[in-house]
Amino acid sequence: MAAVYRNFIVTLDKFVPPKFQPVWNHPAGPKTIFFWAPAFKWALVIAGIGDIARPAEKLSVSQSSALAATGIIWSRYSMVIIPKNWNLLSVNIFVALTGIYQLSRIYMYHSSQQKQANQE
Repeated sequence: MAAVYRNFIVTLDKFVPPKFQPVWNHPAGPKTIFFWAPAFKWALVIAGIGDIARPAEKLSVSQSSALAATGIIWSRYSMVIIPKNWNLLSVNIFVALTGIYQLSRIYMYHSSQQKQANQE
């Protein structure tokens, strides 16, 4: 499988315009896993944004906490590794933000439920 990938990249090398060669050949560029892992991780951000339409009572505290923690931890890691991976940093910041936003929605929902219960 690795040989197929290498042959595919060698073929694509011929079609990359000179102006895009620095990005193409970057240590965290499209030729490496350092590019593709964060690219696919954007699906988590899209899913988190999709959950904004979901009612707060149906959101999972553990899932939102895991997303927030993962985003925060990997944001830090992306600044420590070599090569620095700005794509990984940006996706993890957004993963953390979507998790934190969902946690705040859950908290506000539970607070309003508690206030209603106290008023009754």
